[in-house]
Amino acid sequence: MLEWIYSNLGTIIVGGILILALILIICYMVRSKKEGKSSCGCGCGSCPMGSSCKSKK
Repeated sequence: MLEWIYSNLGTIIVGGILILALILIICYMVRSKKEGKSSCGCGCGSCPMGSSCKSKK
């Protein structure tokens, strides 16, 4: 088992970094959604779903 870990250490580290990045992105998106921020970054005036967005406080 230990030999397998040593032979795949680079893959394990890169995979761990990617998983961590994914978790951080999801946390950022959830926090932004709770704060009522838009996910697209533009105004809601020309958006067909503009009426369903939360209004800013």
